[in-house]
Amino acid sequence: MVDQVLDEPGAPLTSALLASIDTDAFDLAPVSLLLEDYSALKTFFGDLRAQGVTSLADYFAEDSARISACAALLHVIKVNQCTLDLYEAKGFHELIGNLDRIFGTDSLAVHATELVALWDGHARFASRTVNYTLTGRRLDVEITGILLPGYEDSFGRVLVAVQDVTEREQSRRLLLESERYARGLFAFSPVSLWVEDFSAIRRLLADVRQRGIVDFPVFLDVHNEFIHRCISEIRVLDVNDYTLRLFRAPDRQTLLENTRDIFRDKMERPFAEQLKHLWDGNLFHQLEVVNYSLTGEEIYLHLQFSVMPGHEDDWGMVLIALTDITARKKAEAYLEFLGKHDELTKLYNRSFHVEEINRLERRGQYPISIIMVDLNGLKEVNDEWGHQAGDALLRRAGEVLNKAAAEPYFACRIGGDEFAILMPKADEAAAHTLMMQIEELFAINNQFYTTPLRAAMGCATAREGMRLEQAIRIADQAMYDAKQTYYSTTPDDAVSERSRRPR
Repeated sequence: MVDQVLDEPGAPLTSALLASIDTDAFDLAPVSLLLEDYSALKTFFGDLRAQGVTSLADYFAEDSARISACAALLHVIKVNQCTLDLYEAKGFHELIGNLDRIFGTDSLAVHATELVALWDGHARFASRTVNYTLTGRRLDVEITGILLPGYEDSFGRVLVAVQDVTEREQSRRLLLESERYARGLFAFSPVSLWVEDFSAIRRLLADVRQRGIVDFPVFLDVHNEFIHRCISEIRVLDVNDYTLRLFRAPDRQTLLENTRDIFRDKMERPFAEQLKHLWDGNLFHQLEVVNYSLTGEEIYLHLQFSVMPGHEDDWGMVLIALTDITARKKAEAYLEFLGKHDELTKLYNRSFHVEEINRLERRGQYPISIIMVDLNGLKEVNDEWGHQAGDALLRRAGEVLNKAAAEPYFACRIGGDEFAILMPKADEAAAHTLMMQIEELFAINNQFYTTPLRAAMGCATAREGMRLEQAIRIADQAMYDAKQTYYSTTPDDAVSERSRRPR
């Protein structure tokens, strides 16, 4: 696996974990956590700046041994049991005494990017790399670190979470190997070839750069019309015969006169990724795109883009090879559904929940309301009738929440009996209305079962300038208060009655 820094944090650093690092919750957390002291690194940064160093990345590039020297300044204060289990260490001292075996030299480049993030003033960093257990087993991991509140100036406390993604990465490597084999087969078969002129697109990118735009991905998010403009500036010079068959064109002239019918709709997002590659100077790249045949069918394609020799400065002639992967993409779409959804309830899963929170905060679709839901009585049902009955109750909850939280809202199962509903562009009134609708749907559902479906709910709304994590904490507390009220006002015999065996 090629080590890389992630665009978005991948490990679940929840507010609850941050608030409880000095309690038993730290040790019992189901994710690997390390509490570290970076204060010596902070002091060293100050010394470097005093010496005139302005770029830590350049400083490391001059001598890679400097990365190890900086890493040696980091002090691990404590780790939780999950960390010891992950790295197969018997105790804290055995783990700390063998860090060189865990990290190895191949993770130094990624570690350098984490240090550079701190040097540049970021309060958190995220990366994907390779570690090893003390028995030598390879671990593909995603690492997220955050400067704890109050330690931004001293770096005295940094909480680091390590997520084991080995199985996922092994599957990805197997898929890549399969794709390489498939590309080898395609090499002996006809592929769709296009010769195009991207010179107008090059001028548009140059104009944007001259306007002082630095963060091009954000620019594309805000200016969707720029993507459309670039698509309209694609000039097709020639195509091969296989392209005519693939795109259902009777002849070359007909295809060239109807490229707007081919380059549209779902092409926009992958084309935006292609523009990012070109912005970064990647004149040869590969990605997956969607085009349309002249008879209207979606065609999923593996695209290989290369500026032809002699045209590196003007992009006046580029070669594009397209391989039809429609069948594979349909299979991947199903696998992607499984990757984002909880198998039992069919709701979105916790991973999607975390990603959606990050996306909503980036796009700022305020007000954003959050409803936290926790089933009442699931433990009693599991204890008395077994987990099969409990699973049936969870499936019923999933049916209700899925029906209530239609798009643009998202209902997610984030724990055993815990659910969250994300409501972009929805205020407090909308959240309370949805909670009442859920209660009504619970009542309707309960008419068909002996075991009643009940839940405690709480909501909160984040407005401009408020972090969603804070709104989640408020909603979670409101849900907890509702649960406490429910159990304190429900007689013991009624609690027992709730767990009657379903028909």
